[in-house]
Amino acid sequence: MSSRISIARPATNSYSVDPHGLSNSRQSSGYRAANPDDPLEKLQVISRQIEDAVEIHSQPLKPHLPAIGRFLIVVTFLEDALRILTQWGDQIWYLQSHRHFPWGLSHLFLFINIVTMLVGSGAVIAKRYTEFAVGGLLAVVIIQGFGYGLIFDLNFFLRNLSVIGGLFMVFSDSMVSRKSVFAGLPQITETDRKKYFLLAGRVLLIFLFLGFIIQGQWNIMRVIVSIVGFAACIMVAVGFKAKWSAGFLVLILSVFNVFANNWWSIHSAHPQRDFLKYDFFQTLSIVGGLILLVNMGPGGLSVDEKKKNY
Repeated sequence: MSSRISIARPATNSYSVDPHGLSNSRQSSGYRAANPDDPLEKLQVISRQIEDAVEIHSQPLKPHLPAIGRFLIVVTFLEDALRILTQWGDQIWYLQSHRHFPWGLSHLFLFINIVTMLVGSGAVIAKRYTEFAVGGLLAVVIIQGFGYGLIFDLNFFLRNLSVIGGLFMVFSDSMVSRKSVFAGLPQITETDRKKYFLLAGRVLLIFLFLGFIIQGQWNIMRVIVSIVGFAACIMVAVGFKAKWSAGFLVLILSVFNVFANNWWSIHSAHPQRDFLKYDFFQTLSIVGGLILLVNMGPGGLSVDEKKKNY
C-alpha cells in the first residue's frame, strides 16, 4: 500500500485567492500526477482540483446545509399533515369505506398522525428532542403503510425506505452521548453509534433511485441516467467519494423531481395531482438526507474513511 500513497503532490506555486474572502488553507489547483502517462493518476489529479475548487466556492453555503437538509427531510411530513387537514372528509371516507376502520378509530388515527408529524417535524427543524422526534416520524411511516394498505406496494416501500434513511441522517447529525447504564459491561460509544446510523442512512437513501431504475418506460436517456445514477448510488452506499456522489444525486433527483413530479401543472380536481404532489415532497425529503450526507461525510464505516489510514 505504501507505494500507492503518493499518487499526486501539490506543486510549489502559490495558493489561489479565496474569491469570497474566507480563510481556506487548501489549494484549489496546482496538483500534478506523479506519473503523467498514467490515465488513472491524471483522472485523480483532475478530481482533486475539482474538489478543491468546489470546496472554496461552496464555503458561503456550508453553514446553512444542516438547516436546509433538516427542513427538506421533514417537508413531506408537513405536507402530509396539511393534506389530511384539508381533505379530512375524504380521508375519513377512505379509511372507513376501503380500510374498514370503525367510526372513531379513523378519526383517532388521523389525529395522531397529524399531531405526531407536526410536532416531530418542528422538533427536527429546531434540533430539540431529536431522538423522540425521529422515533415518532418513523412510527408514522410504519403505521401509515399498514393503515392505508400500502405496505406491499413496491414504489411506496422503496420511497419510504429512503425517507427512513433521511431520518437516520437527522439522528446521526444530532446524536448525543449517554452515560453508561450498566457499569462494567461493554458499551457502544457515541462515535460507534453515529457511524452505524450513518451507514444505515447511506444505504437506505439510495432506494428511491433504485425504484426509479426498475419502474417506468425505458429510452436511451433513461438508460444513461440509470447507469450513471446507479454508479453514484453504489459510491454513496460504500462511502467512496461519498460527498461528491451524494451531491451528484442531489442534482439528478432535483432535476428529475421538477420535470417528473410537476404537480402544479395538473388541474386541482385531477386525482393524479395528489399522487404527484406526494412523490414530489417525498423526493425533496430524500434530497434533504443527501444534503446532510454532503455536509457530514460518510462516517467511519466507509471507503473514504478507510483510505485515510493508508
